[in-house]
Amino acid sequence: MSIRNVTLIGTGIMGAPMARNIAAAGFNLTVWNRTRAKAEPLADVATVADDPQTAVAQADAIVTMVDNSPIVTEIYFGENGIAERAPKGALFIDMSSIQPAVARDHAQMLSQSGHRHLDAPVSGGEKGAIEATLAIMAGGDVGDFADAEKLLSSMGRATHVGTHGAGQVAKLANQAIVAVTIGAIAEASLLAQEGGCDPAALRDALMGGFATSRILELHGERMLERNFIPGGPLELHLKDLENALEVADAARVKLPLTEQTRDAFRALVHDMKMGRHDHAAYLLWLEAINPGKRLGSGETKAPPLKG
Repeated sequence: MSIRNVTLIGTGIMGAPMARNIAAAGFNLTVWNRTRAKAEPLADVATVADDPQTAVAQADAIVTMVDNSPIVTEIYFGENGIAERAPKGALFIDMSSIQPAVARDHAQMLSQSGHRHLDAPVSGGEKGAIEATLAIMAGGDVGDFADAEKLLSSMGRATHVGTHGAGQVAKLANQAIVAVTIGAIAEASLLAQEGGCDPAALRDALMGGFATSRILELHGERMLERNFIPGGPLELHLKDLENALEVADAARVKLPLTEQTRDAFRALVHDMKMGRHDHAAYLLWLEAINPGKRLGSGETKAPPLKG
């Protein structure tokens, strides 16, 4: 099935640049967001709908990029849900990060109403969304993935990883790697400084060796600059770690590094009220448990604390 008309729901930090890249690829784009003011800046490249039902009325594909499972479920099947208004055969592509079991439930329910479904969460943060370099992990029917490949490629590099829910499992694996690596970089940076190294020079020295990574490049720099304005908010990453450990528990798998990092993220979100800080703020938790130790001397840049 050819996809020409695309609706994107959720024009936040990630969704807005994704929408621009979809439009730039030549698709006819409609957008909707619960807070209309966040969708209005896209009026130069898309039709801004007044409500989600109108937004999907002519859609071949519907992309959702929202915060969590309950929001996706409400958008799909709630009192004013879009499942009943979308054309038969429309392909629902959920790029949010939600529980794999919920993604499987969504796929089954949509199938019963004549629709198709891919769970296709992403990695790469705001920068990847802007640059159309997101890593996209898709679960669902391989034929539906083939139909969506051009659309997904407008936003990044898409890989079909398995059946319904597999995309979400792949994203959880990604988030475990990212979280644990962020923690390791924070700890190594503070160790280096307290052991007499210049932490910025350490980062430069490690780039290109076995310790190099996109996380060292970007989040290592964030830590050195003490810039915790979110690209990836802690509260969303914590949700992903909780979901990963839920899947692990069901599979009877122990993930000690993920558990320990989850606990640090919990402290940052719930005790230190830093849920909207970037996940590089693991450094701030590390400093909190090491009184008197602080990486660098610059001013800390962060969003307002949550009350």
